[in-house]
Amino acid sequence: MVTLLGALAVYLWIVGLQLHRAYAAAVACHPAGSPACQDLVNAFNGMDAFLANGSILQALPVLIGAFVGAPVLARELETGTYRYAWTQGFGRWRWTLGKLVPLAIVVTAATAAFSTLLSWFYQPYFAAGHQALGLSQTSPFNAGLFDLREVAFPAWTLAAFAIGALAGMLIRRVVPAIAATLVVYAGLVFATGIFLREHYLTPLLTTKLTLPGSAWILSQWWTKGGVTLSQSTMQQVMLPVIQRLMPAVPEDQIHLYKLPTILNTERYLTQHGYTYWTSYQPVSRFWPFQWIEGGWLLALSVLLVAATIWLVRRRAT
Repeated sequence: MVTLLGALAVYLWIVGLQLHRAYAAAVACHPAGSPACQDLVNAFNGMDAFLANGSILQALPVLIGAFVGAPVLARELETGTYRYAWTQGFGRWRWTLGKLVPLAIVVTAATAAFSTLLSWFYQPYFAAGHQALGLSQTSPFNAGLFDLREVAFPAWTLAAFAIGALAGMLIRRVVPAIAATLVVYAGLVFATGIFLREHYLTPLLTTKLTLPGSAWILSQWWTKGGVTLSQSTMQQVMLPVIQRLMPAVPEDQIHLYKLPTILNTERYLTQHGYTYWTSYQPVSRFWPFQWIEGGWLLALSVLLVAATIWLVRRRAT
């Protein structure tokens, strides 16, 4: 774990310095529309694209949980060395507690420090007010990045460690316990991202046509006269309006006018009795969401560790 996080930290620090310099140069360049400034914007947008959405780093918590948490008890139980340990005066539960708790603290502290570096690395992507410059921007609620921040990342790692420890106690073999940890953790992450996270706080509703890029948009729909309209119905309504409002330009320039034309179409429909609703979570709720997720993951981890200790005390050898 130390080798993996250490190597990644060095890499992120080196690339992060270059990323921050490229971002500062692109923001400071004037006039913004000049070819020189556009080159700086393109240089920033093209830097280290495979880390930009954070997906590749999502595997870190479960790898730590599987290869650090799962073998802690499973190796002792598989090889039979626990029989000697349990004959000592400190007993089963103190033996289990001494194995799990210090390691859990180290894992959580190490990943908390690493997540601080991650937040610094992604800071240019979270900056507000630079979409007009063409700079890459993403919401802090981005599914690939939310789990990597200072509260959620160590909480998810601790949960993966606790899942691994319990799997090792139940299965009593290292390799199957690692596989079970990977499967259970993946299911928990999927369920949280798809079904649970968006309901931490009641979403806000608005009829504004545009929202800040940092907002987390949950759903959007059209209504007229209080009746919700289907997507197919709206496509039939919007297509003639878009065709009428789209300016006559060469085909290779159509992409430059698509977004303004769509916005004009939405304004036109709004003026003719249609209402565009958006359900969203504002960026001001980011840290409450982090603490809510970190809180229930901490509670889950404590429960899993307690269950592991109880099983060690009660389960027959």
